[in-house]
Amino acid sequence: MNQKTRAHIFVSGRVQGVFFRENTQKKARKLGLTGWVKNLLDGRVEAVFEGEKEKIEEMIEWIKKGSFLAKVNNLEINWQEYQGEFENFEIKYL
Repeated sequence: MNQKTRAHIFVSGRVQGVFFRENTQKKARKLGLTGWVKNLLDGRVEAVFEGEKEKIEEMIEWIKKGSFLAKVNNLEINWQEYQGEFENFEIKYL
């Protein structure tokens, strides 16, 4: 049985204006993860993923490369306790 967990992530680099959020949403939904992704005013992208740990780890590996036009320079990951508060994976807008 796979352990459910939560990861709170901050991604920096060329991650805005390159369809990063949209592609993150597609990948997260494909993996069966819930949570959200949004742009930050400082140019980073913030995301929260909930689901099976191995699926979140697969998501993180994808994020390290990012979408086609993205260039990820740094990734901060905070592992947290699973809360089960999301029904699906959404894009949040400022």
